[in-house]
Amino acid sequence: MAREFKLPDVGEGVAEGEIVSWLVSEGDTVSEDQPVAEVETDKAVVEVPSPVNGTVRTLHYDAGDVVPVGDVIVTFDVEGEAAEATEESAGEEATEEVEATTKSATEQASTRTFAPPSVRRLARELDVDLDSVEGTGPSGRVTEGDVRAAAESHATEPQEEPPDEVRSAVEPVGEQAAEHTEAETPAVESATEPAGREKTLAAPATRGLAKELGVNIHDVPAVEERDGEAFVTAEAVQEYAEGGTAAQGEATAAAPESEREFVEGGETTQPYRGVRRSIGEQMAESKYTAPHVTHHDTAVIDDLVETRTKLKERAAEQDVKLTYLPFVMKAVVSGLQEYPILNSELREDEEAIALKHEYNVGVAVATDHGLMVPVVKHVDQKSILEIADEVNELAAKARDRSISRSEMQGGTFTITNFGAVGGEYATPIINYPETAILGLGGIDERPVAEDGEVRAAHTLPLSLSIDHRVIDGAEAARFTNHVMERLTDPELLLLE
Repeated sequence: MAREFKLPDVGEGVAEGEIVSWLVSEGDTVSEDQPVAEVETDKAVVEVPSPVNGTVRTLHYDAGDVVPVGDVIVTFDVEGEAAEATEESAGEEATEEVEATTKSATEQASTRTFAPPSVRRLARELDVDLDSVEGTGPSGRVTEGDVRAAAESHATEPQEEPPDEVRSAVEPVGEQAAEHTEAETPAVESATEPAGREKTLAAPATRGLAKELGVNIHDVPAVEERDGEAFVTAEAVQEYAEGGTAAQGEATAAAPESEREFVEGGETTQPYRGVRRSIGEQMAESKYTAPHVTHHDTAVIDDLVETRTKLKERAAEQDVKLTYLPFVMKAVVSGLQEYPILNSELREDEEAIALKHEYNVGVAVATDHGLMVPVVKHVDQKSILEIADEVNELAAKARDRSISRSEMQGGTFTITNFGAVGGEYATPIINYPETAILGLGGIDERPVAEDGEVRAAHTLPLSLSIDHRVIDGAEAARFTNHVMERLTDPELLLLE
């Protein structure tokens, strides 16, 4: 019997999803709950499981296609059923089943190996079992380096390059090859054609690295000889790639200007959809709806630096990484309690300003897929260590794309720490429909004038953007002063 499988609603309000990669091919036998595709929505990448035991008859979309929820993406052949179901009934049954299994898979996500799609593809190419790889990324996420290290450790004997007729049968070609190299630097065609030695021994991971760097592995100087053949390591490939680039640069620089030939740079494009489009739409709505005004100031935080240094080791004993952010969050909540207009939402349709009585602070986190804002709920009711632990966990889940929609909803005020990557001041865009956002610059020693003298002091630049329809500049300045007072004298936080 043929069973049509429709793309389910993999998240609240999601209307479409991008097929990041297929985990099966036409003709493959699959079991119920086996992941068949990786689908990206505007919030996360999820694995979509099969609702049946059967065989893949048809894949209706290619990797990279954007598919509306409810469209048929796979047709399965299911044995043991007498008659072929109608398209409508089969599609409805498949959608109900996959929604249930998707929910189950989400509930069990904490026990699964976390790895982005590109790493999963690399693991399949190098024949590495992800479940056996210990991740070194945030929250135990498996990185490409972890997969390559595992592949190297399993390569007990060097392998020779298979003949062309064999290689064409086992390596992806055409569109499939494009899927495997998406978002990677294209290799030069000559890198796959022998130009130096005719035969080179190397581990599979080393060959993969050579392809990524556009290096012909037959040109790389051999580290040693094995059975009379040249053996090349990954380190040798890396050194050759770096040295080759430098040599080419020197040769180009030495050539007379009149004899030099310049290569046109061209351009590359990347899709504007998924998380990136969601971020863009949110930023545009905020910027063109709420008139932004940004108030800048600087807090002298020598005492805070000393306090955090004292508490850092004790926090580590409880397996908590203590940063400055939890102190800032507590100071912000104190300010919101004193100046509640900054913890508000303008409801134009109702002609009302809603003052929130909950203090749920969003923390902007930079990820490989764009900015995400996990929310720490009830900050006013939690200790510094509780806040620190929750921030670290949510940030790791955001970077792993395992964070749930509920963990990014319900915020009443947002903090963005652009100083972590450099910079002092900025004009943060409000996380609409909130009415204010606080940006943190980099903590550093800067000159400070006190009592007619200049000294070096640890300072924290602050940038507060407000919705000027709701909040006046004077109110923003008073709020910032309140926050600065508690950052300058962190003992005041003990009174909150």
